[in-house]
Amino acid sequence: MLLSTFARTAGRCASRRSMPPAASTAGAVRQLNLHEYQSAQIMKDAGVNVPFGIPAHTVDEAVAAANEIGDEQVVIKSQILAGGRGLGKFTGGLQGGVHIIDTPRVEEYASQMLGGTLVTKQSGAAGKPVNTVLLAKKMNLAREFYFAIMLDRSSQGPLIIACSEGGTSIEDLAESSPEKIIKVPIDIRTGPTDADISNVVKGLGATGDEAAAGEQIRALYDLFVAKDCTMVEVNPLAEDTDGNLIAADAKIGFDDNAAFRQKDVHEQRDHTQEDPREVAAGKWDLNYIGLDGSIGCMVNGAGLAMSTMDIISLH
Repeated sequence: MLLSTFARTAGRCASRRSMPPAASTAGAVRQLNLHEYQSAQIMKDAGVNVPFGIPAHTVDEAVAAANEIGDEQVVIKSQILAGGRGLGKFTGGLQGGVHIIDTPRVEEYASQMLGGTLVTKQSGAAGKPVNTVLLAKKMNLAREFYFAIMLDRSSQGPLIIACSEGGTSIEDLAESSPEKIIKVPIDIRTGPTDADISNVVKGLGATGDEAAAGEQIRALYDLFVAKDCTMVEVNPLAEDTDGNLIAADAKIGFDDNAAFRQKDVHEQRDHTQEDPREVAAGKWDLNYIGLDGSIGCMVNGAGLAMSTMDIISLH
């Protein structure tokens, strides 16, 4: 069985179903993902409404951040590169990676979260290390939506996905209520038209000022293009009691091929969230994929990788 596969960046490797990746390894990184607090700052700079928040790397910093926010309650959020944090569990026993707590309890929670390992449905069984927590202002949110922009093969361009329900798994919602999800393909040459923006706002079911909501949607799209994104996901995209849209969560993926012109973004990469073997291989412009087994395979393309693994597996 194959232990690992190397491939040149220009090529891609795939593994047979009979040889699944080891539970302790992460998939090969081909697009940069940033933490929520990093993505939120990029969104803020692009004119998107985001909650006030302060990242903290130590317990003392977390306490100071909560005091700076100055409210009776704050939101403390574990920062890992995996979804499902709210329903995750720390290996140390703490249930949930996102909590709304009284400010005097920040030290207690930060002590349990920082330096711990959070396991979620998307992190793998080994979980991800929590080296940073985000202290955010608790918002008075009236409604929660789902919003994303992704690259779509069928339309060969950006695709806006919106849903009038958010804050939960979009996969579960797609299975239970697919009629609530709208998809709006965008012409990459012209960008979203006024009609496209209107369709998205109506699909969300936003009740505030439609023009203001449209400006937020357009700002998110402009960010997608300007930063060479592969994905911009906001779950939830929320509406406060005044009808303003707020990106209450932020997840952005970036195209590694554009690293040369997005250096400020790619310098924020958190290697502690990646397989160290992949990080070492990346320094030599290689992709590394860890698999079970004891045979290594070095190839320069996806087709050669699959055929070589077939030969080894079958013969």
